[in-house]
Amino acid sequence: MAVSQDEQRPITQLLLRWSKGDAEAFDELVPLVYDELRLIADRQLRREAPGHTLPGTAIVHEAYLRLIDQKQAEWKDRAHFFGVAARLVRQILVDHARAKKAEKRGGGQMAVSLDETQLAAPPVDLLELDGALMELSKVDEMQTRIVELRFFSGMTVEETAACLGLEPHVVKHEWSMARAWLYRYLKRS
Repeated sequence: MAVSQDEQRPITQLLLRWSKGDAEAFDELVPLVYDELRLIADRQLRREAPGHTLPGTAIVHEAYLRLIDQKQAEWKDRAHFFGVAARLVRQILVDHARAKKAEKRGGGQMAVSLDETQLAAPPVDLLELDGALMELSKVDEMQTRIVELRFFSGMTVEETAACLGLEPHVVKHEWSMARAWLYRYLKRS
């Protein structure tokens, strides 16, 4: 998801215009960010169990609808926007998993692979991961944000650092700590 400064400028400018109430800016923004939103959704779907019923396009469209509701958001820049998008993708997938689980009364759990670039653990249920992240947020909100950005948005350490205003070495350390905490938590449950 590495993007040059020149490519970031129009997105950041449109986000700032949208923050100030310019509805046309959002319409101009969508084509510029659609492919990246689709990449976020596709990355996440690759982690899902086979037979997942929510296509990437549906996730992007749902994210789009939820982003429209962010009328009062004060967008800082491209990284901030994609950080919010990562959180929305997480919410969409968790909502879908809950609906499927309720539909089948305990079945239909969606296993996600927390592979070596993520949490180095066997596949876990997305609802369990969401519960674990909610618990982690009680302990360390920054680590939770780092997991959301790295896992759900697929951001690099450097992109995550820029988004959160941290140094990359801090993100690496906190990412390691969050992975260890989540691994222990998920192993217990």
